[in-house]
Amino acid sequence: MATEIKVPVLGESVTEGTIAEWLKQPGEAVAVDEPIASLETDKVAVDVPSPVAGIMSQHLVAVGDTVEVGAAIAVIEDGASAPAPAPTAAAAPAAAKAETPAPAATEELLTPAQTMSPAVRRAVLEHGVDPSTIKGTGKDGRLTKEDVLAAAQAKAKGPATPAPAPAAPALAPAAPAQTGGARGTERVKMTRMRQTIAKRLKAAQDNAALLTTFNDVDMTAVIAARDKYKDLFAKKHDIRLGFMGFFAKAACLALKDVPAVNAYIEGDEIVYHDYVDISVAVSAPNGLVVPVIRDADKKGFARIEQDIADFGARAKAGTLTMEDMTGGTFTISNGGVFGSLMSTPIINPPQSAVLGLHRIEERPVVRNGQIVIRPMMYLALSYDHRLIDGREAVTALKIIKEAIEDPTRMLIDL
Repeated sequence: MATEIKVPVLGESVTEGTIAEWLKQPGEAVAVDEPIASLETDKVAVDVPSPVAGIMSQHLVAVGDTVEVGAAIAVIEDGASAPAPAPTAAAAPAAAKAETPAPAATEELLTPAQTMSPAVRRAVLEHGVDPSTIKGTGKDGRLTKEDVLAAAQAKAKGPATPAPAPAAPALAPAAPAQTGGARGTERVKMTRMRQTIAKRLKAAQDNAALLTTFNDVDMTAVIAARDKYKDLFAKKHDIRLGFMGFFAKAACLALKDVPAVNAYIEGDEIVYHDYVDISVAVSAPNGLVVPVIRDADKKGFARIEQDIADFGARAKAGTLTMEDMTGGTFTISNGGVFGSLMSTPIINPPQSAVLGLHRIEERPVVRNGQIVIRPMMYLALSYDHRLIDGREAVTALKIIKEAIEDPTRMLIDL
């Protein structure tokens, strides 16, 4: 008996996805609820599980194809009748060419290329690593994006000793290039998520009247509070005390005092919120994602830090869900973790504002008529000027600055 596997419901407003990788090939056994394919949607990559056990009979669509919710993508034969055809199709050619060693040798030759998903291939090309030298940690030894990124990081850290050897051959291609040597290019189709990111960011520029206001903040008080309580905090809550918790709580104060920054435009109406759901920009292998801290205004530091840590871990593992990223009334993006000194972040539609954090840098400032060195950070608030006036934006950013410079304000709601 054959069972068609269909694309499951992917989440609110998501009607289609793209086949990113087949996790089960024709002839392979499949268990109940075992993932058979990885499906890339506008926001996340999700696995398609099999509702039945049996043998993968055929793929109805190819990697890269776009499929709608409810569409059939594969056929699984009942385990009782399917084993015969599967081995026959796979084993007959192998038996004709070789007896036992041939399949093993063939498998070794195919492993580096054929078990790589398109996303992994892109990572390999982007970082210039040799996939044959990387040990895969995925299912059945497959390479994952994390494996490639880890290898790239190890390669970047190692120039101290191995660098001198490759340095000489690296210069060699320069001469042939000037005398007509071939130079290659590679065209890689954008992932569905990257296409969506591009469309949304461009739509934000096209549809909103974007403006950015800046300020700087003295991080002395927050750093002192963090250093004083981080060990007790970690011991009690089993989570690291970071800076994002402080900025999330400071943003909650600003958004309650300046409601327009926590609102958005819908048609010819303004939608105000009596709650604060903060979208936190997190870097994932496929691009930037923005999971949402629900009711951040009602949560304490520990719960906010736990949410952020959980989002970060699941973003790297690729296990964030559509529900995790649905909604959000305000966004915080921390470019400082990558070394950014200053930027003009773009709002996350339909939201009307985004707070950009940057690296902490010791700079000379004047305090009480004296020049002193303080750990300073530039803050940027980008906003939709159609809804938020300059006075409101500057006021909101000033409230955040004051709360960070005097964290007691967050305790007494000032």
